Amino acid sequence: MFIQILLFIMITTGINAIAFSQKVIPLYKGAIPNAKKTADEETAQSLGDRVYNISKVSRPTLTIFLPPKEKANGTAVIICPGGGYSVVSARHEGMDVAERFNEMGVAAFVLKYRLPDDKYMNNKEIVPLQDAQRALQFVRSNAKRFHINKDRTGILGFSAGGHLAATAGTHFQTSYIPNKQKINLRPDFMILVYPVISFTDSIGHIGSREKLIGKNPSKEKIKEYSNELHVSADTPPTFLIHAKDDDAVSVKNSLQFADSLKKNHIPVEVYLYEKGGHGFGMNNKTSEVKWMNLIEQWLNKK
Repeated sequence: MFIQILLFIMITTGINAIAFSQKVIPLYKGAIPNAKKTADEETAQSLGDRVYNISKVSRPTLTIFLPPKEKANGTAVIICPGGGYSVVSARHEGMDVAERFNEMGVAAFVLKYRLPDDKYMNNKEIVPLQDAQRALQFVRSNAKRFHINKDRTGILGFSAGGHLAATAGTHFQTSYIPNKQKINLRPDFMILVYPVISFTDSIGHIGSREKLIGKNPSKEKIKEYSNELHVSADTPPTFLIHAKDDDAVSVKNSLQFADSLKKNHIPVEVYLYEKGGHGFGMNNKTSEVKWMNLIEQWLNKK
């Protein structure tokens, strides 16, 4: 289903698969860890111009976007679209972003991660993190094949995808997937765009929290998945983007995470839009500032 949607998008928007070296692959070879034997009920729908949401994801994939060889700079980024852990917003928070990274010379990998659902998995709360770790493992294991530097492999996430990316960047000490070769599961950098960081009652996005850890989570579970509480001296350098008027995911998520990073002497940059709300993707129509341009400058300094 996802491949059919991707082909439809490429045809209708004039995107050439060869030009961007796109390829969709299953995230896992063979059995998917922590999965129940169920039918594939994945569905997708458009929500306006070039915005596609995918729901009921139980078969995760990576869509690979490689830049032209003459532009490639060795950096790679795994992109985690948002969607409240209910859908994966694969277009405006995924493929569009990957194409822009290719223009920078960065290899991009759009992660269609499994959405937490007891129907499809045994332990739903760790499933997105398993998929993020597998994406990091896969990209680093194939660094030579993709002409990338395994030590310049980062992760980007939007909204709930930002929570997933931040979880990958703060919980990497534990491997939630088989990792016999002991591939490094720590992202080298994080880019978090209007991210859900906290699951606390005061600033957390309750919808995302309920989807991941249930409607009545224990205090211990809330703490476990409130990523501002898990920053350490080993947390990757981070760039945060948020709008001050975001009424879906409070800007306090980014501000508290930035404070935690600073306290642990982790390099962090924050760009706050005055307006823009939530879910603007790459283009905040209220501002002439393109945050992806800021990311390009930031990456070039690393």
